Amino acid sequence: MAAPRPQYGRTFGIFVILVAALAVWTWFPNSDHAPRLGLDLRGGTQVTLTPQGATPVTDQQLQQAVDIIRQRVNGLGVAEADVTTQGSGANAAIIVSVPGVSQQGIANTLKQTAKLEFRPVLQEAVTGTVVDTRTATADQGWQQATSEAALTAAYNGIDCAKPANRQGGFVSDDTKYLVTCARDGSMKYLLAPAFIQGTNVTDATAGIPQSGTAWQVDLTFDSAGSKKLSDASTQLYVKPTPQNQFAIVLDGVVVESPYFKEPIIGGSAQITGSFTQQQATDLANVLKYGALPVSLNIAEVTSLSPTLGSDQLNAGLLAGAIGLVLVLLYVLVYYRGLGLVAVASLAMAALVLYMSVVVLGRTIGFTLTLAGVTGAIVAIGITADSFIVYFERIRDEIRDGRNLRSAIDAGWVRARRTILAADFVTGLAAAVLYFISIGSVRGFAFTLGLTTIIDIAIAFMFTRPLVGQLGRTAFFANGGAATGVNPKSLGVPSTEGMGA
Repeated sequence: MAAPRPQYGRTFGIFVILVAALAVWTWFPNSDHAPRLGLDLRGGTQVTLTPQGATPVTDQQLQQAVDIIRQRVNGLGVAEADVTTQGSGANAAIIVSVPGVSQQGIANTLKQTAKLEFRPVLQEAVTGTVVDTRTATADQGWQQATSEAALTAAYNGIDCAKPANRQGGFVSDDTKYLVTCARDGSMKYLLAPAFIQGTNVTDATAGIPQSGTAWQVDLTFDSAGSKKLSDASTQLYVKPTPQNQFAIVLDGVVVESPYFKEPIIGGSAQITGSFTQQQATDLANVLKYGALPVSLNIAEVTSLSPTLGSDQLNAGLLAGAIGLVLVLLYVLVYYRGLGLVAVASLAMAALVLYMSVVVLGRTIGFTLTLAGVTGAIVAIGITADSFIVYFERIRDEIRDGRNLRSAIDAGWVRARRTILAADFVTGLAAAVLYFISIGSVRGFAFTLGLTTIIDIAIAFMFTRPLVGQLGRTAFFANGGAATGVNPKSLGVPSTEGMGA
């Protein structure tokens, strides 16, 4: 009993649906349908950061700051940020180059020391209100930090309308009382010593709760932080307002001051407020990757033009185009009719790669640099190898006496193992290179790995079904010289049964 023929139409139909879905994702939901280009192709922002304070920073502190900043701006590791150090000691500086971002936005994110504290609220008032705090808080033991009179004067005298008083950026002593402002300047606060520090935070994520529409930052605490949160909430939730509130203080200013409705036992909390998606994501990113070991000043923020220039970019694209044309000419001359399959497959691979780069740039911030373009050009040869392996297997089967349809099926069984093995080696090399490298090299590795995955999908879901369908046509079944599978040219003495 003959084995059933492969269902080429079903596989090809699934591929068409997947490509159509990717095309919709690429072109319809967003007005920006172009890939995000890296610093070397479109320019960006360069920020020079210098340590704050008279004490020179150590090389270890400088390297730790570089690692944290790189994590903040790189996100998933494909944003192509370049973070380097310059000088040492008193002359140390950190140079951060990031493609295509808001100057002020990146500067504010980078300079934050991200010192997070949870402090009980003793007093709060609308900006400009003068409050006598002595009666309400005389039993709080302020003398541990400073005199009652000094705290009262500071609380009554602070002007939160001044940008300097709500900008933050200073590192407070979490064992002492604190007079500060809300980050929007609308409220002023008198806060007790912190009951939780940022070091107790193990994770921070931005999201929207199921029952709401506003963005928030969800915090998860370690075991010590969970116990502190439970103890503090148990003590504070029974007190009158505002003593039942706690202030979430970031870099010396109050981000939010929610109140405890009940004890929090689960070891998690939320920072809520009028966050946009970007603000919530930036805040979670800063908290998740930790506090900088030193406070930083912004020495300089400059815009960068493309470092390669249009001439060099055009030269690189021209080189890639020449290579592609040579590959296409080779497969057309050598494989003839089968060469048309290779041309169609390369065109489809290029389309899928373009759409993937656009979608990944929109979803995870992937930016395409010249190194990434190089990875895509290298992948042209890898993709062409898959076609050549399959076509040569078909021709070998015909030389062994099989008819065309049988040769197509048997050739694929033998070729797919070779294709998978070759792509596995390339993908493994790309993965290792991605995880052990930084900067633009990661962009090369990421693009090479992406094109390897696309090559497998094209070979299995496009090239294979297309060759199978063409093998059933009269043109290929007749084995003419233009098909690329002519028995005589392959050394087969007889053509009888070629199209059976």
